[in-house]
Amino acid sequence: MKKVFKQLLVSGMALSLLPAWNAGPAIAADAPAGTASAPALSKNVIVLIGDGMGPAQVSAARDYSRHFLNKNHLELDSYYVGQATTYADRGEDGGVMVSGEVTDSASAGTAFATGHKTYNAGISVSNEDVSKPFASVIEASEKIGKSTGLVTTARITHATPAVYASHVRNRDNESAIASQYLQDQDVDVLFGGGKQFFLSKEEKGKRTDKTIIPDFEAKGYKVVYDKQGLESLGAGAGKALGLFGSSHVDYVLDRDDTVPSLADMTGKAIEILAQNPKGFTMMIEGGRIDHAGHSNDFPSVVQEALDFDAAVKVAMDFAKKDGNTSVVVTADHETGGLSLSRDGVYEINVDAWDQEKQSSEIFAAKLKAAKSIEEIKRLVLENTGFNDLTDDEASYIMEGDGTSYAQEGAYNAVMAKRFMVGFTGHGHSAVDVGVWAYGPIADLVKGQIDNTDIAKAIAKVADVDLEGTTAEKQAEYVYPKFKVTRDGSVLYPARALSEALGVQVAWDEAAKSVVLSKDANQAAVNVETSEVTYNGAPAGFQANMDNGSLWLSLDAFKQLTRKPLTWDALSERISLK
Repeated sequence: MKKVFKQLLVSGMALSLLPAWNAGPAIAADAPAGTASAPALSKNVIVLIGDGMGPAQVSAARDYSRHFLNKNHLELDSYYVGQATTYADRGEDGGVMVSGEVTDSASAGTAFATGHKTYNAGISVSNEDVSKPFASVIEASEKIGKSTGLVTTARITHATPAVYASHVRNRDNESAIASQYLQDQDVDVLFGGGKQFFLSKEEKGKRTDKTIIPDFEAKGYKVVYDKQGLESLGAGAGKALGLFGSSHVDYVLDRDDTVPSLADMTGKAIEILAQNPKGFTMMIEGGRIDHAGHSNDFPSVVQEALDFDAAVKVAMDFAKKDGNTSVVVTADHETGGLSLSRDGVYEINVDAWDQEKQSSEIFAAKLKAAKSIEEIKRLVLENTGFNDLTDDEASYIMEGDGTSYAQEGAYNAVMAKRFMVGFTGHGHSAVDVGVWAYGPIADLVKGQIDNTDIAKAIAKVADVDLEGTTAEKQAEYVYPKFKVTRDGSVLYPARALSEALGVQVAWDEAAKSVVLSKDANQAAVNVETSEVTYNGAPAGFQANMDNGSLWLSLDAFKQLTRKPLTWDALSERISLK
């Protein structure tokens, strides 16, 4: 017995000497009490985001893998280090104030890209009437000459990639996000969907100005549109833009041989970025786990999670071979309120999880066009193999579930019963999400952390200056709330913009006016007539009182600050230089 114990003790000592990233933090040796040391650095950092991938989504992918792939674990599993909170700032959602406890991808992404909380829908800007930009780890990496990349199965202009290389008050401004990739940033590799936000309306896109793909090409980007084009990119491509769908990249269930997987995109991106001797920072997103969760399409949730896990393997294999790379994996939030079991029954029907032939996104068009209960039953049989739909279920599918998902939502609800899983709805939930890591970053993100800690950890191991880069960004632009008058003039919240620009604001009781002043210059607005004077003389500045708040045109602030302030209508921001 003593001999066995001695062998175990020696083995344990040997294990304790291994780097924490080789076998997880549980076997890492603790530092002596009272000592502190700087974290080890990594030349390269890869962050992977499973959008909408909560604990149940991970478990479901593992269950599928065990039953159908003869694999008892996910690639993720051996790198688990802890979990992260996901809450956002308080803010408006559709004009209603919300607590922020349930985040969206924009605010969660801002947290783990910049280290700052913001409101739902905000893309790397502060939570203020006149927002300031927060720099991301990608932008800070560019400042020191590292290569950078963004890879996703969603639109490349969608919230999660956008937070790393753009700044807008509202995530829906995807044309501006595409333009900022071109004008403001120098991201070397951009792979995903979203071609429509690079094309004008005349070319069947969404842009109201012009097609900007030629501008990317003029800047040195090689542009590709399918798997063959992706494979044709050599390691020395330098800059590459891959647009693999007009909107999002097709679901795994709907892909043909022309559509690359997330692992395909990840491998090619790493191959290109790794050519830089200074290293690289990149983000890889499994964006469609979230979309499948929103629609409650359980088979697609599973397949998208497995697609993401395959990309994790590509990243981890590179990191192990490279020896100078940190990898961190997490999710922005959980989507759908997924439960594995339902209705008080201690069972899940895993055997049925591989029967769906098309995603509900594609299948929904057939359901919407169906004219009878019998046709619904036939369609469901063809797509899933289930031949036991009741008349009530088929009728429910025809009518829709009463949400914007309509027939698709009803179909997925009926299927969920057969899969023995449940969804609480079509939105996000507030549960904590997992964190997995490899390399020096592992010790910085283990245990219970906040999502903002991920950006801070990346900045440390990549040795980049987030605060300094943020200061530079904030000296360039502010992102104000604004309103457009009937004649097309743009007005801004006077008090908030004054504070951002260093203009003093005071109330003149005798004159019933708001007085704005800076140095020797002064503008006064009569709150009853909205007439404006500048240094005592009538001025042509436009003003408007709205529910007790003053809104004022930009030319007033130009005069007061003596700065060449300009309004960028596309990105909805004011240039300070």
